[in-house]
Amino acid sequence: MKRDIFQAIADPTRRAILILIATQAMTPKDIAEHFDMTRQAVSKHIKILNECKILKPKKVGREIYYSCNPDKMKEIDEWLNRFRQQWENRFRQLDEVLTNFNKPAKK
Repeated sequence: MKRDIFQAIADPTRRAILILIATQAMTPKDIAEHFDMTRQAVSKHIKILNECKILKPKKVGREIYYSCNPDKMKEIDEWLNRFRQQWENRFRQLDEVLTNFNKPAKK
């Protein structure tokens, strides 16, 4: 089953994992130490993030280190940016309405 990036970030645990590895690559064991769940449960979350290519695995000896894939994170940002632009336009329009509302009417 192919998952998309939005399914991956829909879960709060997976978002927390992304926050954890945003600044440094971590092994599944290191990631699991930050959660009150089994290592197998954390591994399932990592598997989903990895399937969506949000994580970049790097094998070092016997360990796999996971880091964020900035290209996939950029996809999320680009999708959200469309909405951000709409919101900013609406706030700008609202600001103009409120500014003009307080001005006295011209005779």
